[in-house]
Amino acid sequence: METKKQFKFFTIFEHEKEQEYLREMHKNGWKFVRVSGLGTYHFEKCTPEDIIYQLDYNQEGLEHKDEYIQMFSDCGWEHLQEYAGYSYFRKPAAEMNGEEEIFCDETSRFQMMERVMKGRILPLFIIFTCVLIPQLIMNIFSFHNYLVASFIGGIVALYVIVFAICAKKYLEYKNRLNK
Repeated sequence: METKKQFKFFTIFEHEKEQEYLREMHKNGWKFVRVSGLGTYHFEKCTPEDIIYQLDYNQEGLEHKDEYIQMFSDCGWEHLQEYAGYSYFRKPAAEMNGEEEIFCDETSRFQMMERVMKGRILPLFIIFTCVLIPQLIMNIFSFHNYLVASFIGGIVALYVIVFAICAKKYLEYKNRLNK
């Protein structure tokens, strides 16, 4: 069987872009097998077909994995894998009832975003405030080690950008729900 790997990076809030990417790959004859590492997608050659891919972030659901997967299976969704807290599902477009998704409404989609915020962003924020900021301050004022402070400052800047992007995406979802 012919296989292919592609590196693609999607942020935490770009699950819809990731779903569309997997769908397009399948339409082009590459069936998603799994994702590993930092964005390494594994595919197998297949007959081109319109397949809908959906992702769910639900750590609590994975605690009761059999029931969680069965719930989606009962609706025709094939479970593919869990990766970094996300569960990957797919279903042929021909078997869809209209614009079917694993989320029944905007509220459940927003609840997934809240789970992402609590499961991913909050731990990053804690690391940021408890580790990086004190290290930056100590290297500047106590150790006068400006090279290390510059390196840590760069990491802090990246974290600030990530938090800003995540906050923006979260607020966009929240505003979309409140309309």
